[in-house]
Amino acid sequence: MHKKFNLYKRRFTLAKRRHLRTAKRASRHPFAVPIFVFIGLLIITVLGFLVLKSSPSAAKVPIPKVVIISHDHIQQVVPSIEPTVGKLLSKLNISLHPGDVVEPSLNTPINQDDFRINIYRAVPVEIVDNSQDIFTFSAAATPRAIAEQAGIKINPADYVSTIPTSNFLSQRAIGEQVVIDPATPVNLNVYGIPLVTYTHATTVADLIKLDNIHLAPNDQIIPALDTPITPDMQVAIVRNGIKVTAVTQTIPMPIDTVYDSSLSYGTNAIQQQGSAGQEVITYQENTQNGVMVSSTPIQTVITVPPVTEIILEGTNLSGIKGDMALAGIPPGDYQYADYIISNESGWCPTKWQGDIGYCPATFVQQYANDAYVGYGLCQSTPPDKMAAFGSDWQTNPITQLEWCNWYADTRYGGWYEAYVYWTANHNW
Repeated sequence: MHKKFNLYKRRFTLAKRRHLRTAKRASRHPFAVPIFVFIGLLIITVLGFLVLKSSPSAAKVPIPKVVIISHDHIQQVVPSIEPTVGKLLSKLNISLHPGDVVEPSLNTPINQDDFRINIYRAVPVEIVDNSQDIFTFSAAATPRAIAEQAGIKINPADYVSTIPTSNFLSQRAIGEQVVIDPATPVNLNVYGIPLVTYTHATTVADLIKLDNIHLAPNDQIIPALDTPITPDMQVAIVRNGIKVTAVTQTIPMPIDTVYDSSLSYGTNAIQQQGSAGQEVITYQENTQNGVMVSSTPIQTVITVPPVTEIILEGTNLSGIKGDMALAGIPPGDYQYADYIISNESGWCPTKWQGDIGYCPATFVQQYANDAYVGYGLCQSTPPDKMAAFGSDWQTNPITQLEWCNWYADTRYGGWYEAYVYWTANHNW
């Protein structure tokens, strides 16, 4: 038994020596080292790929978006993974100074390719308020916005206008002037109902006219109609023998939407802050046997005029095309999808079949029965078929493109086949 063990041991030792001699001879080969290095790097690469693939964070790597920034008389195009406008400007060290305006706002998400950011630099402005001159810098687009940006409290009834500087030596300003013409507060009593209104009237008669107060033959005005208006003066409208009540109600804020092709579709910017107004309606109570049976409106006085809010709505559609990748459309099919969608909707996700003109900023229900009317990027008929791909199908281009991709694959077998059909039939 002992002899057999020694025999096996000797055979093992001889085999080990043979392997060592073989390895030494191989190491002397001129390609030995590169081959061993290549094999080692290959193993490390494969192991690293497997680790990254299994990592939970690997699937969360954001896809860069192309962003176009217009500032300081240049246009800067950058790829970015920053989530908002403000984060990107900070990353690029683009400084903002007091009075500068950024459109869209700093907290707007960067959610598409060809995302557009406009930076307007502040210029010198002189604000004339009650004979007081205030010098500031502003890039705001309206005189009211300039004054509010400078921290000046403006009454909704104040007139605010701009005039160019005619003599910068005497006026000490090289930019435009913002002139504030403040309204005068007046204590107005309408048939016993006290109100505070603001006016640019110069006399009581002007006040009655500007406030659209309709006087009955037996109404009395105190003081006389030719009395000059002074701040906080008392003006009363008296009608004897009637009982009145008053209702105060809100006047909705007017909104003026301006479509701007320099901003990306789906983004907006507030050019001027607006506010709701207020009016007081005076009713005459009609009674029988001491019981009110009806009431009749006799005066409406606007105590706080509404201020129009001006909103810029982006209409540039170039960035939506970048959503094809996010919707799962293969790169090889981009040209076919682009051709079909360009002809179906012009890349407008809120387009109804037959609409011609600009691309609406939001979904507008135009048809009572939309079962036979196409809508969206690919003119889905009926439109709500796209709801299977997301509740935001009415306005989200990615959701619509996901439906488009499914439709092209399901009905035609792919985008190329859909393209061939469309070029032959001019529909799909």
